[in-house]
Amino acid sequence: MGRGPSIENRKNAEDARRGKIFTKLIREITIAARNGADPAGNARLRVAMDKALSSNMSKDTIERAIKRGSGADGADDMQELRYEGYGPSGVALIIDAMTDNPVRTVADVRHALSKHGGNLGTSGSVAFQFKRVGELVFDTSAAGSEDTLLEVALDAGADDVVAEGERGTVLCAPDAFEDVKKALTAAGLSPLSADIVMRPENRVEVSGETAQTLRDLLDWLDELDDVQDVYHNAALGD
Repeated sequence: MGRGPSIENRKNAEDARRGKIFTKLIREITIAARNGADPAGNARLRVAMDKALSSNMSKDTIERAIKRGSGADGADDMQELRYEGYGPSGVALIIDAMTDNPVRTVADVRHALSKHGGNLGTSGSVAFQFKRVGELVFDTSAAGSEDTLLEVALDAGADDVVAEGERGTVLCAPDAFEDVKKALTAAGLSPLSADIVMRPENRVEVSGETAQTLRDLLDWLDELDDVQDVYHNAALGD
């Protein structure tokens, strides 16, 4: 009898987490669809749809988000906002949000930062430390997969392949993202994640209490409904 509630609680927690992920994916699709409802001519929408499908979102849900964003299913009043700031020990942060209430969102973000020894910065205060790139992460534990990844990625126009343990990260220009992804998929390499991100040019080492405080801050920000993505320049072990 004692195990039932525990299993139910875990399921409820998983359902809540899944719901939050879906909310953010739907928001991304809705915003992307403003630039056209046809993914063939809208690279950002293609990326958003691929992420949603890989998270097992139904095609009907995706279509509804596209209609809402393109104006075919009512007005959409979401705004995209980017905040720059600092976490504990001056770790640089970029926080991307989508919101229908910017006053609420900036207050929530500012509160999260101040509770963890950070603060908001001005526009441009940390952005120069990041570069917008296509980033595809692969499991390279299988024999020969790292060599295949390197060869196919570079042939397809990728800029670099970074090996980190049993992970291989392919980096490319945003404009080359689709071509690189298609080439890798055609070679039988399925990414663990694939997105266009803000990647730090250099990472700073953090440890001990600072690392834990930063993890707590990242968790807090991730829980905020309006926050879509958070990028930082700390070297944090998974």
